[in-house]
Amino acid sequence: MPWCTLLLVWLLASAIMAAGWRWQRRHANAGIVDVLWAAGLAGAALLLCVLGPGAAAPRMLAGLLGSVWGARLGWHLWRRVRHEPEDGRYRALREHWRGDQRRLFGFFQLQAIAITLFALPFAAVAANRHTHAPWLVVGAATWLLGVGGESLADAQLARFRADPAQRGRTCRTGLWRWTRHPNYFFEWLHWFAYVAFAVGSPLAWLAWSGPLLMYLFLRYVSGIPYTEAQALRTRGADYRAYQRDTSMFFPWFPRHPTESRTDP
Repeated sequence: MPWCTLLLVWLLASAIMAAGWRWQRRHANAGIVDVLWAAGLAGAALLLCVLGPGAAAPRMLAGLLGSVWGARLGWHLWRRVRHEPEDGRYRALREHWRGDQRRLFGFFQLQAIAITLFALPFAAVAANRHTHAPWLVVGAATWLLGVGGESLADAQLARFRADPAQRGRTCRTGLWRWTRHPNYFFEWLHWFAYVAFAVGSPLAWLAWSGPLLMYLFLRYVSGIPYTEAQALRTRGADYRAYQRDTSMFFPWFPRHPTESRTDP
């Protein structure tokens, strides 16, 4: 039963997040929550797809690609958490809550629930008893485009931030010229891969929760609002100009800089 496996996912995720909360108490760095979210979803993808009753091809493909995606993202975030101070978003949250560890614990446990919600697409694929080869190809191609684009955006930003001459400035090169959040856009795009893998599943409708929830979280909850607020605090006028020139989420042609200077 997929619901029993999802319950197991939640219990394991809750335990992992409790351990992450203890880690952040010792290191004063709540950024570990992002690492554990990605790693937890990688594990959830494997668990659901290995235990699912569906056909082997969609299950194994979704389990493999989902775990690779989560492991890549988790490793990328872990390198930042290990070598950089606490992300400004979490530092602001810690200050807003005046270091209240009860609230931080609740915040970590909310991420365990989020892992369970984002595992729903894998449950849909795991229940798919049909193998539709064309949809598997579509899903794999979508995954490659999404994860490849996200990896490229992360690498471009890391290269920009590593240059001391760019300190205090906003990255406008590569994919960052076309959207202010290319990593978020390609992260969202990659979730459509599991929609394709779930075609024919009795729970196929659950697979749509991935791109829908990811867009809502990125656009309105934990992604863009916090990231842009932090960017405005640290980069001020430079980031406001970037906001005027560049599409927020979906890639689009940048506005001409001279045009943006005429805006109020």
